[in-house]
Amino acid sequence: MYPAPIERASRPVQFAYQALIPMALVLWLLPLIAVAVFSIRPDADFANANYWGWPSSFEGITNYSKVFLESDMPRYLWNSVLITVPTVIGAVALSCMTGFALGIYKFKANLWIFFLFVAGNFVPFQILMVPVRDLTLDLGLYNTKTGLVLFHIAFQTGFCTLFMRNFIRALPYELIEAARVEGVAEWRIFWFVVLPLMKPAIAALAVLIFTFIWNDYFWAVVLTQGAESQPVTAGITSFNAQYRAAYHLMSAGSIVAALPPVAMFFLMQRHFIAGLTLGAVK
Repeated sequence: MYPAPIERASRPVQFAYQALIPMALVLWLLPLIAVAVFSIRPDADFANANYWGWPSSFEGITNYSKVFLESDMPRYLWNSVLITVPTVIGAVALSCMTGFALGIYKFKANLWIFFLFVAGNFVPFQILMVPVRDLTLDLGLYNTKTGLVLFHIAFQTGFCTLFMRNFIRALPYELIEAARVEGVAEWRIFWFVVLPLMKPAIAALAVLIFTFIWNDYFWAVVLTQGAESQPVTAGITSFNAQYRAAYHLMSAGSIVAALPPVAMFFLMQRHFIAGLTLGAVK
């Protein structure tokens, strides 16, 4: 059922495996490498169609200086922080409570309510573009960071609830029963018994949601416009002029925009892996 460990394979197979891994890694990283190379090219290389040749000069410091000092990139980055952090906090907090309710309490509509949370993940988000935009206009939330945060929380809570509910159901139910026998209130059971055990899951989910929201481009373009509310993913397009695109600046901005999720993952790597693998072995 499971693939045999590579250590059991013959020596030629092991050698081929070890040779293919670096090739696969380079192939996977090739788009990111191309963007990194573009970010240090001068603008003249794009005008002369020198896309893949050796750069005529290295303008990395100049390009990145323009991104930070001659554009609204710092503001776009700050907008992304103001959108992503509240979304992560809100979605994770709501999913902890809904996951606790659906995972611990047994009532008739439990499964149907859970299905409602899960069903939202199967709706193609493109078909919601017009009604969601009209809703934000009616509520006065269009082109605001608050509207984008509320929208993301509403849509991410379904996936987060699925994650948390299944995690909580895997916890020993005897802990809940023991706390109830001692007369502990339900909210104290959640806060002092269940929530501390959910820390690995919370860390893993926070990394996932942070990455999802920070990298969102579609809804950032649909629901916001202008530097006052757009996150960095949508703000990168501001480097485009009417008749030409500043690919060197867009590439430098893309590298800058990609750094926070990468840093978030490496800072939370231990907790992230622990949250995903907890309960995998007994």
